[in-house]
Amino acid sequence: MAANSFDMIVIGAGPGGYVSAIRGAQLGLKVAIVEREHMGGICLNWGCIPTKALLRSSEVFHLMKRATEFGLKAEGVGYDLDAVVKRSRAVAKQLSGGVAHLMKKNKITTVMGTARLTGKGTLSVETDKGTEELSAPSIVLATGVRARNLPGLEADGKRVWSYKHALVPPHEPKKLLVIGSGAIGIEFASFYNTLGAETTVVEVMDRILPVEDAEISAFAKKSFEKQGMKIMQKAIVKKLDRGADKVTAHIEAGGKLEKMEFDTVISAVGIVGNTEDLGLEDLGVKIDRTHVVVDEYCRTGVEGLYAIGDIAGAPWLAHKASHEGVMVAELIAGRKDVHPVRPESIAGCTYCHPQVASVGYTEAQAREKGHEVRVGRFPFIGNGKAIALGEAEGLVKTVFDARTGELLGAHMIGAEVTELIQGYVVGRQLETTEEDLMNTVFPHPTLSEMMHESVLAAYDRVVHI
Repeated sequence: MAANSFDMIVIGAGPGGYVSAIRGAQLGLKVAIVEREHMGGICLNWGCIPTKALLRSSEVFHLMKRATEFGLKAEGVGYDLDAVVKRSRAVAKQLSGGVAHLMKKNKITTVMGTARLTGKGTLSVETDKGTEELSAPSIVLATGVRARNLPGLEADGKRVWSYKHALVPPHEPKKLLVIGSGAIGIEFASFYNTLGAETTVVEVMDRILPVEDAEISAFAKKSFEKQGMKIMQKAIVKKLDRGADKVTAHIEAGGKLEKMEFDTVISAVGIVGNTEDLGLEDLGVKIDRTHVVVDEYCRTGVEGLYAIGDIAGAPWLAHKASHEGVMVAELIAGRKDVHPVRPESIAGCTYCHPQVASVGYTEAQAREKGHEVRVGRFPFIGNGKAIALGEAEGLVKTVFDARTGELLGAHMIGAEVTELIQGYVVGRQLETTEEDLMNTVFPHPTLSEMMHESVLAAYDRVVHI
């Protein structure tokens, strides 16, 4: 095989691409990966990981301010935003370096540059040293997405920020507007609000966190408002007047147009697929609303060309990308026991305060799909561990098919629910029923007991409320 010829080439080294490359190498394939910017992609460098590092700092700060509740003394509590950001960047750098190490360890050829497909199984890469031509019978697109810019609301890095600017802020927001209340918007709103910024969230839909169960959204809204956030639902930012040290937002809500002043605006209004300048149209790849159209096995319809992760559509989650990456590598290697990824079995996690996590169908979705449902709920206030932790605000909700007992969905809000949700994820993967979950012995005292009680509640057997 020629030096520039491979069994598999991956374009993009994010959580989908680099994991796919590793799995391909493990299966004995000769693999190359092309990355134009950062090993680890957006997730490790500008997304999942550094935001969690920031949010951890705000969580600790929040707890420090509550010291007296725990019988502790912490006087003159404060923070250094520059130091908080520096820690976040260090965490990202460490993990990005770890990905580069994994590429070497698995003998994967890494090419830093911008790739373009030049035909079936061929691509050229513009690098610092010139153009490299590579070829492989199987190519995996893992180019990800970027922040959507709406006309008039474009980020400029000064007073109007994208998520990238919010991670390395040029100044500290005191009066903040967040446009969009999906996971990214709400996490930044939560972070800066905890640090003391007067925070307003504007959401065009009729509720915040619109992909979550309506009950969880309502609980979150109440909680955020209690923390001092202003939440505007069914509202739209029509335009921004930018000044040297302020932004005037024209916000339409309930038929009225209101002008509000802020010193900072974060735009989190969705994402756009990185499909341009890849040569996809010339190959006949179908693109729908900036995303590559694929089948359940991430095949594009062009022989040997796959698309995984965010570029292949919702849910836009790193763990979905990684799983698809493994699946595609196994297909390319000729494995026969490959199962497609089921989007409805992938958990979503939002690391605001309180945390939000869910898997499967919401109660409304389950009913829309024709299921007769049984719904169980259990509040954090009924759980001993939650009270001992000083985290008594929260809810666990489970949705079952009334006829078969199938676990259709689970929805949580409260402390550490992003860690708890995996219990229900495993349950759905194993096709568990209410009977299995009821007969499972959950350890005491743990937050996980609420998961058990929520199941019991769906069948009128709840104990602790």
